[in-house]
Amino acid sequence: MMHRPLGNSGLSLPAIMFGGNVFGWTADQTTSFALLDVMVDAGLSAIDTADVYSAWVPGHRGGESETIIGQWLAARGGRERVLIATKIGMAPGADGRKLSKDSIFAGVEGSLRRLRTDVIDLYQAHADDAETPLEETLEAFATLIRQGKVRAIGASNYSAARLGLALQTSKAMGLPRYESLQPHYNLVERSGYEAELEPFCVEHGLGVINYFALAAGFLTGKYRSESDLSVSPRGQGARKYLNPQGRRVLEALDDVGARHHASPAQVALAWLIARPSITAPIASATNAAQLDDLIKAASLTLSSAEIETLNHASA
Repeated sequence: MMHRPLGNSGLSLPAIMFGGNVFGWTADQTTSFALLDVMVDAGLSAIDTADVYSAWVPGHRGGESETIIGQWLAARGGRERVLIATKIGMAPGADGRKLSKDSIFAGVEGSLRRLRTDVIDLYQAHADDAETPLEETLEAFATLIRQGKVRAIGASNYSAARLGLALQTSKAMGLPRYESLQPHYNLVERSGYEAELEPFCVEHGLGVINYFALAAGFLTGKYRSESDLSVSPRGQGARKYLNPQGRRVLEALDDVGARHHASPAQVALAWLIARPSITAPIASATNAAQLDDLIKAASLTLSSAEIETLNHASA
């Protein structure tokens, strides 16, 4: 499978990165192991997770996703076959700050333990922490890189202004910089990324791994009316897309998909893969049919006219 470099990190990713938020949530251990086996065999060897997945589930504390990935690695071996990206900074650490030195040092040990590995390929700041100086955060990440516990660092949910300040800080202090951004971006939510973040990432050579690539499942086409929202635990997240723009996008996905005998999900992901600034969209699956969509999307090539059709529908 084709791989693309992730900024200047030295890492490379397949066309699609698997979203591990489902592990331990909507995919139990048995299902998660089966998904991991198939996706890695198919070449989708990059996995994104976070220390807080899936703390939103009653009875969960966070770390469930990392734990299942670690159990799979222990059972199957072959750590070198997969690229693991995880995140820290969505929940406050012991000192009440999310990206303080102490929070990062404690957080990485927890992630390494749950993942059953000695190195994290891409360690990301899950969200900006205005309470902690960027200097402190970046120095902590630099220490982890020197110690060999982390290969590269990235940012998620940063504004262009704060990302720019972080890069300036790294340069001024001679520290490793964020080499990637994880923004919210898909066919029905474009402006937040395209207005400022996209030109910034292109200018500074940052890799981009966008989340919600399928808009909480809306772009799979399974939510076309209010009554459809109850078919999945994630259905309510798609409610806001049931509007004229969302319906135009679904019609365009159906139209383009018919030409390729491809599903709406495959086309929506192929649209993202074709965008030059995107390294790899992040998408999840909880069953074999959904995973087959991801695998097929990775090799689906859209024409310039088809891309323009989708651009127009989603404008």
